[in-house]
Amino acid sequence: METVTLTNGTNIPLVGTGTNTYGKVENKYKGELNDDFSALESAIQAGYRLIDTAIYYRNEAGVGQTIKDSGIARKEFYLTTKIPELDEYVGSKEVVEQALLKSLENLQTDYIDLYLIHQPIEDKKTLKRAWQVLESFVDAGKIKSIGVSNFSIKLLEEMKAYTRIQPAVNQIESNPSNWNNELIDYLKDQAIVPEAWGPLSRLTEEQRAKLTAIGDKYGKNWGQVLLRYQIQRKVVVIPKSHNKQRQLSNLELFDFNLSTEDIQVIETL
Repeated sequence: METVTLTNGTNIPLVGTGTNTYGKVENKYKGELNDDFSALESAIQAGYRLIDTAIYYRNEAGVGQTIKDSGIARKEFYLTTKIPELDEYVGSKEVVEQALLKSLENLQTDYIDLYLIHQPIEDKKTLKRAWQVLESFVDAGKIKSIGVSNFSIKLLEEMKAYTRIQPAVNQIESNPSNWNNELIDYLKDQAIVPEAWGPLSRLTEEQRAKLTAIGDKYGKNWGQVLLRYQIQRKVVVIPKSHNKQRQLSNLELFDFNLSTEDIQVIETL
C-alpha cells in the first residue's frame, strides 16, 4: 500500500475504508447496532489497514473488537476516529478528555493514529480548548496525529493563532459533484493532507459513463478510475463497501496511471 507522509513524519495509507454503516441493521447509518461486522472483517482480509470510524457512528467498540479478533498486529493498522462538535463532547476540558479516553477504550488500543474533530466548532474558545486537549494527548503518546474534518479555509486560518501542532489532515467531501479543488489546493499549500470522504458518491449516469469509457482503456472500472484520480493527486480516499468484490476492486489502484488527457476529462466532470 502506498502512503503519504504527514508533517510529523508518520505515514497514512492512501486508501482506507469507512465504517459508518458497519455493525448496523440493514447497513443504514442510523440503524440500530447489531454487532455484524462481517463487512469490516472482509475489508481487513482484503488488505485494508486504514480504518476510519467516529463517535458519531456509535460503533467504535465493534470496530475495535473486530480489529483485535483479526489476529493482525495493532501496529499494522492505521486507526482514525473523530470527536463530535457537540457540547456534550467538547463543552469543557474534562468532557473532551473523557471522550478521547473512551475512544481508546472502545478501540482497545494504547494509541490512536489519527484523531479528528468531526465537524467545525464555530465558537473559537471551545475549538481552541478542544484542540489543546488533543495536543496534550499527542504529547502523552496516546494520539499520533490530530486533524479536522469539514473545516473551511477561513476556520483553518483562524486556528493558526493558537495551534502548537497544526492539523495533519482535513477530511472533506471530494467527488465529481464537488471536487473541492480550492480547498484541496489550500491544504496542500499548508502541508495538510486532504482526505476524501464519499469519494464514489453523488455521480450522475453521464459522469459514470465517461469514467467507464476512460476505465476501458486501462482494464479498470469507473470506481477505480475515480479513486486513482484522487490518489494520483495525493488525496487519501476512504471508500466503503459491504461487498467483498468491490472492496477488493477499490484496492486495485496501483498498477496503472491516468494520462494527462484523461485527468483533464475527469476534472471537468
